[in-house]
Amino acid sequence: MSDNWQRGLLAPSSDDLATCVACGLCLPHCPTFRLTGRETASPRGRISAMRAVEEGNGTVDDSFRTMMDECLACRACEAACPSGVPFGRMIEGARAQAEPGRPVAQRTTRRLGLSWALSRPRVVRTLGLGATVASAAGVQRALPSALGALMPPGRVRDALRPLPAASGTGEPAALLSGCVMDVAYRPVHRATIRLLTSNGYAVSPTRPGGCCGALAAHYGQPEAAKRMARARIAEVGDAEVVVVNAAGCSGHMKTYGELLADDPEWAPAARRVSARVQDLLEMDLDVPARHLGPVAVHDACHHLHAQGIEPRPLLRAGGAEPVELGDGGHCCGAAGLYGLLQPDQARQLRRAKSEAIADAGAPVVAVANPGCAMQIEAGLAEIGASVRVAHPAELVS
Repeated sequence: MSDNWQRGLLAPSSDDLATCVACGLCLPHCPTFRLTGRETASPRGRISAMRAVEEGNGTVDDSFRTMMDECLACRACEAACPSGVPFGRMIEGARAQAEPGRPVAQRTTRRLGLSWALSRPRVVRTLGLGATVASAAGVQRALPSALGALMPPGRVRDALRPLPAASGTGEPAALLSGCVMDVAYRPVHRATIRLLTSNGYAVSPTRPGGCCGALAAHYGQPEAAKRMARARIAEVGDAEVVVVNAAGCSGHMKTYGELLADDPEWAPAARRVSARVQDLLEMDLDVPARHLGPVAVHDACHHLHAQGIEPRPLLRAGGAEPVELGDGGHCCGAAGLYGLLQPDQARQLRRAKSEAIADAGAPVVAVANPGCAMQIEAGLAEIGASVRVAHPAELVS
């Protein structure tokens, strides 16, 4: 690591920075560059700012922080890059470097949420159930629109009803309960368990409310992400497969080996768990044959760009007719906390995605990531489109 980065913090590596040749092929694929047309809102511009700090020609100042904060970390640039630039890893390092210089109140709030609350499953459950009650009481109207879609009243009963500790017989499979998925999308877990048990797995969910650490890693809190990774690794034990039904979570858990590479106590287990993580949509599963009809397909960024996974094979196996959105797989603007931290750009992306879904003409859209589901539910409500949002597991189980 260059002496120009703050010591003791994660930072973009010299080797990673050297992979970018500034060709610009990523520019048309970057959501923030398409919205603004600014070089500073492009992957090339952000890497240029990182390289300037690396070489001692720039500093981690407010301008640097703004450039990194505006990024969705959707990794569309990675999928488009012929040089294999690992931008996801680089933006996480740049954001870790940006954290110490934030205003005290902002830094404290982010640490409380990303480091303290998310690493405590009971707190996650309490906050989630609080959102449930607020939603049922109609308080969600006062919240940012994506948060207001978190827990519509119909989900209250599901959030309070626990998952079975174990289901089925056969090959052991651990199912990540997660944080948002566990509280807001319990029916998806139940559908996942039905699919897995019918395919011969013995399914054991991890601790309710236990976050995988993705949000902390993406938003400059790598030490918190490591704590959560250790907790999840301990929970999955010797399961032959670790099943994850949320795109962002599966993408992150597959990097546990890299995240904990410098931890001699946990590195072997981290590598072992990373190798056993499977997103539900990449598993070879038998599903009931039925006629589901047209289903619009939203590709979550951490499926499409980070893992090369898409839901169409599973949907077709279940009798669906996938309908493309015609928007080139653009990001919906959810991106973890992006709707809270960059509301204007998130709103523009949400509207564009929702209009593309409505224009597709299908009565339901398949969405396999909780952040995307919340964002899209809010966007469809904003434009008055009556399209149901459902996880592929719910449709085919």
